[in-house]
Amino acid sequence: MDKLEDFIRKNRSDFDFREPSPWVWKGIRAQIGNRRRSILWWSAAASVIVLLGISALFLYPWPGRGNVSRREEIIMKRNPQLMETEFYYNNLVKTLSNEAKPLLVGYPDLRKELNSDMSRIDSLCAEIKKDLRDNVSNQQVIEALINNYRIKTEILQEMLEMLKQEQNSQEKPKSHEI
Repeated sequence: MDKLEDFIRKNRSDFDFREPSPWVWKGIRAQIGNRRRSILWWSAAASVIVLLGISALFLYPWPGRGNVSRREEIIMKRNPQLMETEFYYNNLVKTLSNEAKPLLVGYPDLRKELNSDMSRIDSLCAEIKKDLRDNVSNQQVIEALINNYRIKTEILQEMLEMLKQEQNSQEKPKSHEI
C-alpha cells in the first residue's frame, strides 16, 4: 500500500485534470436526499411503533397489574352476590388493618408476620380467582374464596383483640390504692 500511496501523491496532478460532469453531482445529491428521506421515514415508523407499544402497556389490562380483567368483570356481573361479598370483605380488611396499624408500631415482628400471612392469603385468593375464571358456576370455588376472606378477617380481629388487651394491661396502674 505504501507504494500505491507514494505513486498517487507523486502523480496527483495527472489525476486531477478531469472533473466529473454536473450530472454525476446531481446523482450524488439525489442519493443523499433519498437516504435522508428513508432515515426520516424509518425514524417516524419506529416512533409510531414505540408509542403503540407504550400505549398497549398502559391500556391493556395485563394480569397481575391490579386491574380487573374482562373475565373477572363478566364473572362479577354473573354473580352479583360474589361482587358484594368481595367488596364487603375488602372494606372490612381495610378497616381492621387501619385500626391495627397504630397498635403494631411497638411490635415490628408481629407486623412482619401479619404482612406475611396476609400476602399468603392474597396469593391463595388469586389462585382461587383463576379457578373461578375456569369454573364460573362452581359453588365450591366461590365458597373457598369467601372462606379465605373470612380467615383473613378472623386473623386481623384476633390480632386486634390481643393488641388491645396488651395495651389495656400496660395502662392499668399496678398499685392497690383506694
